[in-house]
Amino acid sequence: MNVTVFGATGAIGSLTVAELLNRGHTVTAYARNAAKVPSSWGDRVRVVIGEMSDADAIDTAVAGADAVVSALGPSMDRKATGLPLLEGTRHILDAMKRHGVTRYISHATPAVLDPQEKPTAVTRLIGFMPRTFMRRAYDEIHGMTGPVMASDLDWTIVRFIAPKDTPKTSSPGGSGLRVGFFGTDKLGFAISRADIATFTAAQVDDTTYIRRAPAISN
Repeated sequence: MNVTVFGATGAIGSLTVAELLNRGHTVTAYARNAAKVPSSWGDRVRVVIGEMSDADAIDTAVAGADAVVSALGPSMDRKATGLPLLEGTRHILDAMKRHGVTRYISHATPAVLDPQEKPTAVTRLIGFMPRTFMRRAYDEIHGMTGPVMASDLDWTIVRFIAPKDTPKTSSPGGSGLRVGFFGTDKLGFAISRADIATFTAAQVDDTTYIRRAPAISN
């Protein structure tokens, strides 16, 4: 499949690109800074450079895609201002509609509930902390996911709490990765970024979690 990845040069995004390539997909990577594009990609990845406010560049990146992956996440810098990822997500969704792309995979925290979940102590805590201490990031993550979940896209939102730079533990569904929903499944807090990338890449051609927001942990 042809897959466009936003946030492709980030910690999780770059790992996701690698996983998609390993699975035989063709990848278009959207990046803000050309200097951050890994030299290891070579000519295996089509790269589009642009800001999240650049609707034309985003449209170019989405054109020809079978699926879109957003590895974008709010800045944790307390000096950051504005909600740039809201505008960027709107541009992505508009481009997908123009080009007839329906498969969308993105990331969030359990502060965003799956449509079939009820709040639990964990989801309330994960919501309370950023809402109280990092309100801008909280508003951005909700602003990014709300329009997606309200759309008619075949979306999957992969949720996690505490990403770590630890080795990949397993393939999706293996013993090293827990996948489920709060209130019904046993889930932990920490998760390897490599495992996030593996699970995210697997969703491109997996229909198990369409219009669901599975939570993952090690």
